[in-house]
Amino acid sequence: MYFILKPHKKCTPLRPILNTIHAATKQISQFLDRLIRPLFDRYIRQTTFVDGADLLNRLQHYIQKGYLKSSTLFITFDINNLYTMLPQEESLNVLAEFLRVHNCEKVNGLSIDTIIELARVVLQANAFVYNNKFYRQIIGGAMASHELYGRYIDDIFFTWNGSEDEVKELLEASNYFRPNIKLEHKISKSVPFLDVLVQHNHGTLVSSFYHKPSAEPTVVSFLSDHPRHVFR
Repeated sequence: MYFILKPHKKCTPLRPILNTIHAATKQISQFLDRLIRPLFDRYIRQTTFVDGADLLNRLQHYIQKGYLKSSTLFITFDINNLYTMLPQEESLNVLAEFLRVHNCEKVNGLSIDTIIELARVVLQANAFVYNNKFYRQIIGGAMASHELYGRYIDDIFFTWNGSEDEVKELLEASNYFRPNIKLEHKISKSVPFLDVLVQHNHGTLVSSFYHKPSAEPTVVSFLSDHPRHVFR
């Protein structure tokens, strides 16, 4: 285990990192990713942003349809510590519901029950030793409207043409759905999202590059256990 500083957060907390390249569940996890990701990409693509350019393209379509008003607000929020806060059993239930809703009773010959049991192994078999103590993760896992809505993992962007008080009430109420899931939001006519800063200037969309305060000119080591598609 090693730790990475989060300098953009208050009091500079540490993010613990565990090397799972040779973990017992890695191959099961990779198998499930190959099995389910094509379904996710097929059915969830319309509410997923691939990158900042994708967001800008969607906003252009939003504007062309006449939905951008002088009062339109941009809202972003992210979920604090998403991967370590998700309730495991509820996450498995959501996966099962996703497969059933999209009529995927069998995926490449595997039943939903089999897929869920494999996912349960991946979620519940995360264990490690630190300071001569044995730990097992019990929460989380290894990492009809005209409004525009989409997300990139745990970062969400959407437009809002109602009042600011209404959307604040909606977001604040969301913090009470689950005790472990907390949202940090920003409501404005100028918000950063991924690598772009989008601004609403009296009905005109203005965009520019955006770098988080913690961004550093570093690249991921090719020996990292990141999925191969993130390497160039």
